Amino acid sequence: MRYINELRDGEMVRGIYFCKQVQTLMTKTGKSYMSLLLQDKTGTVDGKIWELGSGIAHFEAFDYIMLDAQVTSYQGANQLNIRRVRKADEGEYDVSDYMPCTEKNTEEMFSELMKYAGSVKEPHLKKLLMSFFADDKEFVKNFKNHSAAKSVHHNYIGGLLEHTLGVTKLCAFIADNYPVVNRDLLLTSAMFHDIGKIYEISDFPENDYTDDGNLLGHIYIGTEVIGRKIDEIEGFPKTLAGELKHCILAHHGELEFGSPKKPALVEALALSMADNLDAKLESMRELFSANESESGWLGYQRLFESNIRKTEKR
Repeated sequence: MRYINELRDGEMVRGIYFCKQVQTLMTKTGKSYMSLLLQDKTGTVDGKIWELGSGIAHFEAFDYIMLDAQVTSYQGANQLNIRRVRKADEGEYDVSDYMPCTEKNTEEMFSELMKYAGSVKEPHLKKLLMSFFADDKEFVKNFKNHSAAKSVHHNYIGGLLEHTLGVTKLCAFIADNYPVVNRDLLLTSAMFHDIGKIYEISDFPENDYTDDGNLLGHIYIGTEVIGRKIDEIEGFPKTLAGELKHCILAHHGELEFGSPKKPALVEALALSMADNLDAKLESMRELFSANESESGWLGYQRLFESNIRKTEKR
């Protein structure tokens, strides 16, 4: 297929694209036409269907569509003048070509995460981890393919896994260098801290907040999901269960950042800092990636409360 960022003015295109939006509108002369927003993993492009003839089959927003079109330029941006279109059949396309995805290998990341899970020695925590990451195949599938956010950071397929691994690796470093930290508790908290996002945010292509996401939020949902599983594990220590839940409840660090509790345990403090570090560095990487200039200031960024720029290459 021809990716959207490869399209050039004047060329003819035949391929499958994701239809993010579709509207039937009227020209100034009263003629009906269709306006589309098409997407693949490289970006979006406007599409127009000026002639609603027999070559235009029925399709709707959120369909994958096969089209024949000519690339034209309108107000400095590419546009597709669509001549023929139909809804694509399953098997004709790979979703990873159309949705933003992690650039890392999902299976390799999950394998690395499982090594950390395997290193946990406390038997109840280990059993809890395995009940999700080894025994629950549906959970594993969703976890591997989910985003970590609607926007801001890791907001792509595989983003939740990538972020969780990043936080876990930082927590492992902290535990190895600060003996005051309970390594098993911290690593377990890191691997579980954002699992509520599976239920807070819908799958792609929507990647938007669910009803429970809006009403409850991922911190509460994740704590509740883990609490139910803890109740199924015979002999799970009550104090350990409370400490694990606290780490998850406090992992945003501050009440104004959405945490129901501020960190009261050293493991909760370490987790909140690791979570913030991984999220902020990824946000800056994504910002740099969206601005190809090798030098120059990028302007004031609200997330960082600062005007930022890339470090000059030397």
